Formats: sequence, C-alpha cells, structure tokens
Amino acid sequence: MTILLIEDEEVLASVLLKSLTKQHYIVDIVQDGQMGWEYTQATDYGLIITDVGLPKIDGITLCERLRSNGCTTPILLMTAKDTQSDRIRGLDLMPALHRGDSPGNP
Repeated sequence: MTILLIEDEEVLASVLLKSLTKQHYIVDIVQDGQMGWEYTQATDYGLIITDVGLPKIDGITLCERLRSNGCTTPILLMTAKDTQSDRIRGLDLMPALHRGDSPGNP
C-alpha cells in the first residue's frame, strides 16, 4: 500500500517514515497542504496521513476539499492542537470522512 504523509515537522516526518517503511509501506512525504492536494490529484493512495496544522492549506481544509471532490481514501488526521474549538472542528468533519461524504452533506 502507498501512503501519503503530509507533515511539515521534519523530525516527526522522519520518525513516521522510518516506522511505516519498516512495516513495508511505500510512503510519499510532502510538507504542506497544497503539495498534499497536488499529490492526491496525481496518485491513488491507500491512506492519507495529514497533520492538521500545515502551511498553505491546513489539514482539515484539505480533507474537506478532498471529500468534496469525491476522494474516498481513508484519512488519518494528526494534531498537537488541544483547544476545544480545534477538537470540535476535527470531530465535526469525522462522520463525513468516515462515510466518504462531502462535509456538510450527510
């Protein structure tokens, strides 16, 4: 399976890359949401792992864009954010991500 990892923190990206490749996954890494979007338009991934706090396009906006364009690839959101509003924003998106619906259109 090929995984797209979208993470701007180099140390974390390196640790995740090492762990995933050790499990025999093929991993593409990009550092911002815009590049993540571009990679998803060119390649069918088995999984997308994305940070929420990305430059250019944040992870949640990227997820919304992917779903509204018909992407049904499983997406794993990672975040170090811990404010209640950040958690609610991510959780509000999750049912749509789980079902593959466009956000706001259950």
